[in-house]
Amino acid sequence: MAMIQDVDESLRALVKRDALNGSKADVAFDAPTKEWSSRRNTPTVDLYLYDIREDLELREVMWENIRGESGVVSERRPPPRRFKLSYLVTAWTQRPEDEHRLLSALLSCFLRHPTMPTDALAGALAQARMPILLNIALPPPQDRSISDVWSALGGELKPSLDLVINAPIPVNFRIPAGPPVLEEPRFTFIRPNGETQSAAASERTGKGKRSAAASASKAGAAAESPASAKAGAPAEPPAASARPLKPGEAADKPGAPIAQEETVRSGKERQPGRIVRFRGIDRA
Repeated sequence: MAMIQDVDESLRALVKRDALNGSKADVAFDAPTKEWSSRRNTPTVDLYLYDIREDLELREVMWENIRGESGVVSERRPPPRRFKLSYLVTAWTQRPEDEHRLLSALLSCFLRHPTMPTDALAGALAQARMPILLNIALPPPQDRSISDVWSALGGELKPSLDLVINAPIPVNFRIPAGPPVLEEPRFTFIRPNGETQSAAASERTGKGKRSAAASASKAGAAAESPASAKAGAPAEPPAASARPLKPGEAADKPGAPIAQEETVRSGKERQPGRIVRFRGIDRA
């Protein structure tokens, strides 16, 4: 996908419409070397792309779901990556005063548009869901200066503007999704006394209430039977009432419920993802 070429064409349309305003000046993307400048005989605005770097601060981590006609997720793809495209903006005329007028018009144009206008987007950028950010005349990073760029080009230092365009570039990579889960989830709870109890998700709808009530009635009948009374078996104390832990209450206090809590975090520090908290209370 020619994403950088689409950025060039969008930038050309914006400059011709809002900066040149019908002027006959050309828009070029060549390196402003001595040989190139010596061949220019018409007013020209040059937009030289000299650096491409990824914006790591805006990198997303959540993958996108691609659904089929039935609405089921069939594939997953990584989110687009954002890149900083740095342009060296210069004006070339026969008189320095005319160059300054062009630079002033260019500076006013980019200040009015912090993002690329939708009517100037070309190619695949017209379908992009993310804005194209424009930053003009920002201080250069410490590891790069404009004078170093001119020295590498072999030309003399000239008034210029540093334009940084932050554009998303899609990653053409997809992975197939697994089949949908059709079975209901089941959970197994292990009590401190070693007993195991299984519960299905259908119990939350009331299907398992009758079996639980029947088990409780059988247990109560067995506790009140004459056989247990003759044997002199001590009666079991009543279960603790269902209540959460109070502030400052210890979990090992007699009669207090046993609470366990777990927190699962995803993502990074600058781009946190989902936070899932699990809390279980055993009232046995």
